Amino acid sequence: MTTAPFRPVLTRCADAETCADPSSVMTLLADSDSTDGGFTSYRSTFAKGAVGAPAHFHTKATEIFFVISGSLQVLVGEEVTVLSAGDFLAVPPHTPHAFAAAPGAEADVLFVFTPGMGRFDYLRLLGRVMRGEADPKEIAESAERFDNHYVDSPAWRAALEASA
Repeated sequence: MTTAPFRPVLTRCADAETCADPSSVMTLLADSDSTDGGFTSYRSTFAKGAVGAPAHFHTKATEIFFVISGSLQVLVGEEVTVLSAGDFLAVPPHTPHAFAAAPGAEADVLFVFTPGMGRFDYLRLLGRVMRGEADPKEIAESAERFDNHYVDSPAWRAALEASA
């Protein structure tokens, strides 16, 4: 018999913390402190026209997307595509990626990062910045702490401009 790397994690919907910004709601499910660093997971619901995340990469974590409903426009490397309900995407470390609700669509997406990092504080910070309660430079200053490194992507800029 082997020992599990962490105890089972159960987060009831009614008990889950939520973070909101003007175009999305994030339901925080399991952060790395409850999984001994194994993974971090949250669910995001994006309104029509929601901007999501600009082009960025992670140096340590693989980011996993599972579209529960709706459509999510994503950048992976320099390719832009649309994920639909039931689609799965795993983005390995050092791969630039971005995401937003697909043009004219809403999206409900489950995100998983493995290995996990304490990302819930990052999501809380994003919400505060989007609501004008925190300075955007705090995001840049937190790049190493949260393994979130922003990059320029002409392909992503062009996709966003085309859908505006």
